[in-house]
Amino acid sequence: MSGDIYKNKTRIRVNGLLFKDDSILLAQIKSPVNDALVWMPPGGGLHFGERIKDCLKREFREETGLDITVGSFVAINELVKPPFHAIEMYFKVEENGGQLRLGKDPEHDRDHQILKDLRWISFDAMGDIAVAPKALSGWISSLNSQNNSPTIFFQSN
Repeated sequence: MSGDIYKNKTRIRVNGLLFKDDSILLAQIKSPVNDALVWMPPGGGLHFGERIKDCLKREFREETGLDITVGSFVAINELVKPPFHAIEMYFKVEENGGQLRLGKDPEHDRDHQILKDLRWISFDAMGDIAVAPKALSGWISSLNSQNNSPTIFFQSN
């Protein structure tokens, strides 16, 4: 099973919130936690010795083909569903190059990729799809109503 590499350890993930008009860029993955298809912001695992911003730039390039500038910290999410445990950080990002395309996850071989799709999803449509973390829609609504005021969210399940 492709999710075995994530089991029985704490995984630190870094994710980017890229907005365009009234949409957010989301990647559809086959969740290692429950094998369901879910949409989530692009991002991935922090390597030992890697800086957070460098990790996010690398993950965004791998998954989306886009180069980004990392902006402000938005949220932290903790996922605890044994044997899975992830600490996920979310940052606003801005596109500064590259070409949008569905990438791949080098942690998985060609036949076991968890990345399935990549799309701009309108804020209005987010209630119609499976999104992770579940609090994402609320974060976006709050960010839009705050007029870019610093807001930090914490979510744990």
